[in-house]
Amino acid sequence: VICDFVDGDVVGIKSVTLKFQGNFAYGYAKAEKGVHRLVRISPFDSNAKRHTSFASVDVTPEITDDIQIDIKPDDVRVDTFRSSGAGGQHVNKTDSAVRLTHLPTGIVVSCQTQRSQVQNKEACYQMLRSKLYELEVLEREKALNDLKGEKKENAWGSQI
Repeated sequence: VICDFVDGDVVGIKSVTLKFQGNFAYGYAKAEKGVHRLVRISPFDSNAKRHTSFASVDVTPEITDDIQIDIKPDDVRVDTFRSSGAGGQHVNKTDSAVRLTHLPTGIVVSCQTQRSQVQNKEACYQMLRSKLYELEVLEREKALNDLKGEKKENAWGSQI
C-alpha cells in the first residue's frame, strides 16, 4: 500500500513510503535496508549509454497496539497541506495531507493518500510510533554492545 508519494523535480520519483502487509513482511524487507544501485541502458539516450540510479531504502516495523510508545502532544508539530497528484477539485480545496515532526528526535513522517485529514493523521502517528520504537531498539542494542565490548576475530594476531 502506498502511504506517501512525491514526484521528482524533473522526472521520476523523489520519495515513496510503502506499507508491506503479510506474514513476516518486516523480516523479509529489513534485509533491503541501505543504498541500492540500478544500472540500465536508458531508452531515452541515443548513444545507448549505461545510466546509474541510486535509491536509499529504510525499513521500519509496524508497531501493534500491544507495544506502548507514548508520544506527548507537545513534542509533535503537526503541519497540514494540500495533497499532490490526481484527485480532482477536492484535492485543490482541502488541506488533507499531514506531516508530523517529532521535535526531540527530528523524525518527520507524512501521509497524503487518504481523502480525510483525520485518517492521514492517524497513519502518520502509526508511522511515527514505528520509527520511535525502532530508535528505542537501536539505542538498547547499542547500550548492550557497549557493555559487551569489542569482540576479536578468532585468527592470527588476536591472541592475548
